[in-house]
Amino acid sequence: MKLRTVVAQNLRRMRYIKGMSQEELAAQAGLYRTYVGHLEREVHSPTVDMLEKLAEILDVAPTDFFIDPPPPIPARPPRKRKRS
Repeated sequence: MKLRTVVAQNLRRMRYIKGMSQEELAAQAGLYRTYVGHLEREVHSPTVDMLEKLAEILDVAPTDFFIDPPPPIPARPPRKRKRS
């Protein structure tokens, strides 16, 4: 598996586990939301400095981006139905 793929999958999984949208992560990192999307879709490769910033926001070690193969993204909890 390409390293870019490993980083992208881990970034998406970590963001999901924290319950953050791409928009929220981008805002905290001072980035455009589209850039975060590009990282997750492997369009761009993050710099070491960017990985360090993202790791700090996501409260993980920068090396966690390189876990291969990435653990699966947990299943979403069922949505609560609104009572009518």
